[in-house]
Amino acid sequence: MTIISTVIGVGVALVISYFKLLDSIMMRFVDGLLAFPTILLALALISLIGPSVGNVIIALSVTATASKIRLVRGAVLSLRDSTYVDAARAVGVPVPRILLRHVLPNIVSIIIVQATFTLASAILAEASLSFLGAGVPEYVPSWGNIIATGQGYIQVGFHISFFPGLFLMITVLAVVLIGDSVRDHLDPKLRGRLKTTAQQ
Repeated sequence: MTIISTVIGVGVALVISYFKLLDSIMMRFVDGLLAFPTILLALALISLIGPSVGNVIIALSVTATASKIRLVRGAVLSLRDSTYVDAARAVGVPVPRILLRHVLPNIVSIIIVQATFTLASAILAEASLSFLGAGVPEYVPSWGNIIATGQGYIQVGFHISFFPGLFLMITVLAVVLIGDSVRDHLDPKLRGRLKTTAQQ
């Protein structure tokens, strides 16, 4: 799901950032998607296409792709008028080559960091959907399904819900911390600040 949303989001953002009319149309659509909470939008999509593993992946990919498009588009627009892009455009380099050879390599760090946070959000969203009965089927192992099942036995066997919830929290926290660490090492400003702090 993270890979799907990243590939589609980056591809769409790169294309629309260089075509104003397409950018205007697509961003209105993206704004409409982002106006809804992720879980609510995913629930609406799953109610239309039905609950299954594949449909949960599709629903979460759609919700994550919208935020990816907005983030990457902003990064591309900030680089579009930079000196090296203007130089490439002046010597006649085609737009696709500018995007792939000059723009994309400079936003890879942003994409990687955002992908880790998307993964954490996807884990939490899938568990939430499964807990509500709108995620993967009951026979599919899922922390959300296990927590929901354990609700009926909370007084005699609290561990049925407690440990899946604990591992869910640890996993999401670990992914977020990994993403934060990756950002610190890929961002030149933060990397320089970390070196200064370490020397002190």
